[in-house]
Amino acid sequence: MPESSPHRGPNKVVILIGLLVVVPLLMVLLRAFSLSPPGYIESPLLEQAAPAFELPGLDDGALVTLDKYKGQPVVLNFWATWCASCPMEHPWLVRISDRFQGKAQFVGVAYNDKNEALKAWLAQHGGNAFPTLVDINGKVALAYGLYGVPETFVIDKDGVIRFKHVGPINPDLLVQQIESLL
Repeated sequence: MPESSPHRGPNKVVILIGLLVVVPLLMVLLRAFSLSPPGYIESPLLEQAAPAFELPGLDDGALVTLDKYKGQPVVLNFWATWCASCPMEHPWLVRISDRFQGKAQFVGVAYNDKNEALKAWLAQHGGNAFPTLVDINGKVALAYGLYGVPETFVIDKDGVIRFKHVGPINPDLLVQQIESLL
C-alpha cells in the first residue's frame, strides 16, 4: 500500500493554470487603473493644430505664446516637481535640446506647481536649459488633454501635433520624432 501524505502541495497543473489566468488579469487591471504608464496613447489632437496658449515664463514672468516658435519643430514637455519620473527624464531632455539647438525648440510646461519649488528643482536637476513656462491654473494641460506628467508632444514647424507620449520618453524615440520633422 503506497504511503499517503496527510498534506500534499498544490498540483503543478493548477499552479500553471492559475498563473496563466491571474498574470494577464493583473496586467489588464493595472493598465485600466493607470498604475503603469502606457507610453503611447492615441490622442484626438494628433494631426491637428496644437492648442494656442499664453503662459508666463518661470525666469521673468513674461508671457510666451506657442506662436513664438512657429517655423521650427517644438518639443512641448509637461512636467512637475512632484513627478516621480521627471528627474530621470530631465537630463535626456537637456542633452537632446542641446543636440537640436537652432533646429527645434524645447519648451517645458510646469503643471500644478509653484515658482519657488520649480526654480529649486531645476537648480538641483541640472538647470533650465530651455524655457520653462508655468501653467498656473492647468488650462493649457486641459487643452492638451494631459493624461499625467511627464507628457511630451512633438509639434511640427506649422504648429501641428505629430506625436504624443505619456510617461518618461525614450531618448531614441524622441530623437527619431524630431529628425522626422527636419
